[in-house]
Amino acid sequence: MAGSRLGTMGIRWRAGAATSVALLVGACASSAPRVTSPAPGPAAPPPEQAAPIAQVRTEPEPQKPVGPELFGIDLDTIHAGPFDQGKMWTFEYPPIDYFEQEYGFRPDSAWFAKARLGALRIPGCSASFVSPNGLVMSNHHCAREFATQVQKEGENLLDDGFFATNLADERAVKDFHADQLIDIVDVTDEVNQKVDAAPEAQRAATRRKVLDEIKSRITKERGGEDSGIMVEMISLYNGGRTSAYVFHRYTNAKLVALPELQIGFFGGDPDNFTYPRYNLDFSFFRLYGDDGKPLHTESYFRFDRDGLHDGEPIFIVGNPGSTSRLQTVAELKFRRDVRDRGIVRLLRTRMAVLKRFIDEHPAEAEARDLRNTYFGFSNSEKAYSGQLRGLEDPVILARRADTEHRFQAAIEADSALATRYGDLIERMAELQDRKREQAPGFGAFLALTSPYLSSATLHRALLAFQVINAKQGGAPPSALDGLIEQVRKVPQQPESLDIGLMEARFADFVEYYGDDSDLVRNVLGGRSPHEAATAIHAASVLADSAQAVTMLKEGTVGMDDAALAVVHAYLPAFSQFQQVVSQVFPKESEISAQIGRARLAVYGTSVPPDATFSLRIADGRIKGYAYNGTVAPFQTTYYGLYNRHYSHVGEADWALPDRWLAPPPSFDLSVPLDFVSTADIIGGNSGSPVLDEDLEVVGLVFDGNIESLPGDYIYLPESNRAVSVDVAAILEALDDIYDADRLVVELTSGKLVPTEREADRVRR
Repeated sequence: MAGSRLGTMGIRWRAGAATSVALLVGACASSAPRVTSPAPGPAAPPPEQAAPIAQVRTEPEPQKPVGPELFGIDLDTIHAGPFDQGKMWTFEYPPIDYFEQEYGFRPDSAWFAKARLGALRIPGCSASFVSPNGLVMSNHHCAREFATQVQKEGENLLDDGFFATNLADERAVKDFHADQLIDIVDVTDEVNQKVDAAPEAQRAATRRKVLDEIKSRITKERGGEDSGIMVEMISLYNGGRTSAYVFHRYTNAKLVALPELQIGFFGGDPDNFTYPRYNLDFSFFRLYGDDGKPLHTESYFRFDRDGLHDGEPIFIVGNPGSTSRLQTVAELKFRRDVRDRGIVRLLRTRMAVLKRFIDEHPAEAEARDLRNTYFGFSNSEKAYSGQLRGLEDPVILARRADTEHRFQAAIEADSALATRYGDLIERMAELQDRKREQAPGFGAFLALTSPYLSSATLHRALLAFQVINAKQGGAPPSALDGLIEQVRKVPQQPESLDIGLMEARFADFVEYYGDDSDLVRNVLGGRSPHEAATAIHAASVLADSAQAVTMLKEGTVGMDDAALAVVHAYLPAFSQFQQVVSQVFPKESEISAQIGRARLAVYGTSVPPDATFSLRIADGRIKGYAYNGTVAPFQTTYYGLYNRHYSHVGEADWALPDRWLAPPPSFDLSVPLDFVSTADIIGGNSGSPVLDEDLEVVGLVFDGNIESLPGDYIYLPESNRAVSVDVAAILEALDDIYDADRLVVELTSGKLVPTEREADRVRR
């Protein structure tokens, strides 16, 4: 299912990004990495048999030799494909000539405007208007947290689903917004002029300042945030081009419908990122105006009623979250050997802790929504493992190397470009070597203060250390109050969960720095990670949030606190790691920006930029593919859903919800359910509409196949597939399984009918 990779992509920590340091070492503690996919992970042992953290399988399975070793392929003969860097086209630079050449039609500006205005961006996902009455369609997994938010006492909307029978029954959601892109302003020249005038060491800070100034100015010019306007500065080509994206932000929304989790994520983790697929991953919201009535809009996509055909061209309009296709080969090798490998281990060990807690304390876990958190981490683990397997494929790296060699040769062929950009790739490689000097830190201190990836007690200890040092250094009361407020905001974790996450962190220290390191000796003191975590939690006043805040205010927390002693123990290694990170990341960011400008100078906008969770249009065709010694069909049907269920009788992942077990005679099992296309998608595309040439919705993106997981850094159209729900399947389920006639009427005619009774009358 469209996991965190298709949501905000879980833990997308990209070296060189402005926020990399904060996310990598956990300086941002207010929220866990967003993971939007409900992807149940592999079952852990029962609680009484749960393995210690140190015994959890954390290393990716070693890969068998690929291609060259098996078939004697000469890697020097491997060449890049024409679309290795993808087809996530921006609306600033649409490939009109290419569309005409490939599909025989030339869309005009009105076509692109309609595609842009009908699309939406919601928290972590994409969406679209599908009726003139503010009805918004997205994925089930993009609505899950809102379903648990609005359920009433005695309800379980996640398991039972929700279908509002009338307008009054639609339930208002909090912390929701839908952004509609209404304008794009190119500010590249203004930004580059000011950044280029600054000394190289100050360019990153200058860029941030300039972007903030432009954002403030344009927001004010467009009426300000109070008028519903939101401006976001979008850097393309790693900063080579910069645009101000002007959005209309809608915040008044209600949940209208979503099916049961078991059908919205049918097949569970085993089927996640696979195809053929039998999944009904959809949801509906409705936007309301300030007058309390459903929002009226002319910018919406009608449901297609013609059906899909093999080879038919389609277009996906959505917000792919992040790709790394402009990274150098040296950066990719660092990811392969250090960063991505560390992320996989982090997710596996923390999933083991969460699974044990969920099994032992199901009621408390449900109250804390830990099932959703676990699902998301499981999905991220599968995605990152797939990316890592691709990075271990020498053919893929050879294709990337060929792209890089051609790019470098093009730079060197032009003396002006060679003078300005000729050494960038070499300098980036040197920075990767510098990072490798601190490779253990990229694992041991990963997500150091992230909820449910790290211990709350250790998080408070790091903040308390700063409070005490600031007080000793004579910091003003306002600064101390700010730090103490950060301590207050650290969520209180149940004792067993806190201890488990602390144990996992100590196991990280052992894994990356070794049993005989000063760090490990000082933290563990000869104890096992579990023994040390249990003792430290029992002894530290920082294990309790309220007590920690009170004692910090009173100044009665001493450096001899058991949890603070852990900070003291890891601080020397942590400081060395931070020093390298703080030096390298800004340089990476600036070199990446220069590489982006070099690519523009060489290729123009014929090569699309990396994804930035901003609106893109991706083209492709409906097309099956060869897999597992056979051929995957371009579409599946409801027949396959029931075959999957009855072929796995008694297995929870394929158990159909009760109301699906005896469908009415009118239910058509031959209706297409899911389909695949060659369109280029990644995290953030969850909920994107799949459109035909007439801009009618034919499907709803929810996932990619296993073969698409290396899509973060290379697009391989021969096997990369976007997996989508067919709108025919949505209508069939609404009509015959859920009796949601008013939605069927609205989706097929655009008519707003307030109640099911009126919908029945309209349909008759």
